[in-house]
Amino acid sequence: DGRSDWSSDVCSSDLFDQTLIAIDALHAEDPRSTTLADGTSMPQELAYAQRMSDWLDRVHDAPDEVLRLAVRAQHLQRWLVPREEYPEGRVGYLTWRRDQGKRAGDTTAQLMRDAGYADEDAARAATIIGKKGLGRDPDVQALEDCACLVFLENYFADFSRKIEHDHMVRIVQMTWRKMSPRAHALALKLPMSDASLALVKIGRASCRE
Repeated sequence: DGRSDWSSDVCSSDLFDQTLIAIDALHAEDPRSTTLADGTSMPQELAYAQRMSDWLDRVHDAPDEVLRLAVRAQHLQRWLVPREEYPEGRVGYLTWRRDQGKRAGDTTAQLMRDAGYADEDAARAATIIGKKGLGRDPDVQALEDCACLVFLENYFADFSRKIEHDHMVRIVQMTWRKMSPRAHALALKLPMSDASLALVKIGRASCRE
């Protein structure tokens, strides 16, 4: 069912297992595929979700079930509303991202309620997915840290080859500012090409100015 090992080791709740299976079933419907390091193919969104989960225990000391589900579902069904359906530019991008966060949060909350979670827990998951309280809420920060680290580890190199240099530096700056010091330390240990590392160093330096 695509679940990572941490689900059975850390969370024994039947509600958790049922919700996780439902989330991953929706991830698996993504028509786009990606090739993993071992050469196998997987729906893009499911691969992204598993990568998010893999980072969580490294950025948060004691993630509970609600946070684990929120992190797993951050991009839930994102392919259904392509970025191209919104206006170009930053305002269009931010509106698309906000709407996607609300959609993913609402869907995750409903899956949790269907499994038997309390309304309070379901609403909490939606709040985390919507990134409400970033910088103040440690659970929201953990989700953001996971997203930034997944980007830097898995997508940054390819992305940087398609984007003009100065724009890429600004993306690094924005990414770095959203991360916690703990995530910064983890990011600096990632294996990167010389070109990617140079971009990160420029972005980091400008954030400290």
